[in-house]
Amino acid sequence: MNTLTVTSKGQVTLRKGLLDHLGIGPGDKITLSKLPDGRIEVRAAKPAGNIADAFDFLKRHGGPSLSIEEMNAIASRGWAGKR
Repeated sequence: MNTLTVTSKGQVTLRKGLLDHLGIGPGDKITLSKLPDGRIEVRAAKPAGNIADAFDFLKRHGGPSLSIEEMNAIASRGWAGKR
């Protein structure tokens, strides 16, 4: 078990060994879940899938062939938070 110290600002620092165990590095995010009895659960916040999943899905389901312009338009809408 690791013991962490809370700073005067209410912050804690996770040791490198814990970050390595979670598989996260600088710029990555973690999620915290409140559990019963005052416990928390720490997890690496990882994307649910990768780009290869999208191509595999289209292949399996006979998805449409899109031009690069159509793909760019769809990607731009997604990045802008539009669905």
